[in-house]
Amino acid sequence: MTLRLLVVDDHPVVRAGLVAMLGEEPDFEVVGEAANGSEAVARAAELHPDVVLMDLRMPIMDGAEATARLREAGGPPVLVLTTYDTDADIVRAVGAGAMGFLLKDAPRAMLADAVRAAARGETVLAPPVVARLANHMRSSPAGPELTARELEVLGCVARGLSNGQIGRELFIGEATVKTHLLRAFEKLGVTDRTAAVTAAYRLGLLDLSG
Repeated sequence: MTLRLLVVDDHPVVRAGLVAMLGEEPDFEVVGEAANGSEAVARAAELHPDVVLMDLRMPIMDGAEATARLREAGGPPVLVLTTYDTDADIVRAVGAGAMGFLLKDAPRAMLADAVRAAARGETVLAPPVVARLANHMRSSPAGPELTARELEVLGCVARGLSNGQIGRELFIGEATVKTHLLRAFEKLGVTDRTAAVTAAYRLGLLDLSG
C-alpha cells in the first residue's frame, strides 16, 4: 500500500529536503506541498493524503490551527515536525489533535517509521519533545490515579507500540489493552492515545527516563 503524503512548511528548502527524503521510500508518494496552514487545509481537502507532515510556525495560519481544522473536518492524521519554537506551540498542537511530534533533524529511517505509525493511528512522540512538554506543564494540579497496568500500557504507547505489540510485551490480550486504554482515557479526560500520553507526562504519572 502506498501512503499519500502532504508536506507543509513555509521554508522551500525544508520542503524540498523532506520531499526528496520521503520520496526515497518505496511505499511513500508525496502528492502535494503547502507553505502555510491555510494552504494545508485546502490541499488536504483536494488531495486526500493519508498523512500530513506539519510545521508549527508559519504565516497566515500556523500548524496548530491547521491541525485543529483538519481534525475537526475528519481529515488525515497530522505528524508535527518541530524545531522547538516555543513550548506553547507544542501544547497547542497537542490540544489540536496532532498524532505525534518529531524534530526536523530526525534521521530518515525514524521519520519514515513515524509516518507509517501515524498512518496506522499510532502515537509518535520524540522523547525530547515529550520532555519539553512535560517540563512546561509540570506545575499543573495533580490528576487522577491510574493503575500500574494502565501506566504500563501508556508507557508502551509513548514508545510507539501498537495494541498488538503492547499485548505481546505485557502478556495480555489485545482486547485487554484496549480496555486499559479506554479506562485511562476516561480518567485523564481525553479521547485519543496522543492526548493520553501527553496528559500522563504533564501530570507526572509517567517518567520519561524510565
